[in-house]
Amino acid sequence: MSDTLTHLDSNGNAHMVDVSEKDVTKRTATARSVVKMLPETLKKVIEGGLPKGDVLATVRIAGIQAAKKTPDLIPLCHPLMLTKITLDINVLDDCHIEILCTCALSGKTGVEMEALTGASVAALTLYDMCKAVDKGIVICETALLEKHGGKSGSWSANRG
Repeated sequence: MSDTLTHLDSNGNAHMVDVSEKDVTKRTATARSVVKMLPETLKKVIEGGLPKGDVLATVRIAGIQAAKKTPDLIPLCHPLMLTKITLDINVLDDCHIEILCTCALSGKTGVEMEALTGASVAALTLYDMCKAVDKGIVICETALLEKHGGKSGSWSANRG
């Protein structure tokens, strides 16, 4: 791990990192968002009983679209040619949904921000789709779970 902030130049000014000399490697990252809601709301999400339509399909599409739009949202992110984006949605218990976004490419820079953006926007979309019946929904956690590839190799969060 580096002890310097790569998005700051020698004068402390923000800049986009030059990746032109980096090697092209396969890079993947998975991020997670957890959303907490009332059990009745989760039941409606699963059964399709909400007025805005198929909640989980909309959440999945929103997360994929957001991952592709990351450089439009995060100022110093490189535009990337993502080759894979998956959005997995898992019911954890009677009031928690886990959203996992995995992004991949062969390139010169990582896809952590794309995975985090996909998971975050998917969670926000879940909130938007359900807020009519549950205004107390909480996005509890958004975090990078793992990344692979590049000079720094693999990294995994302690899930223990």
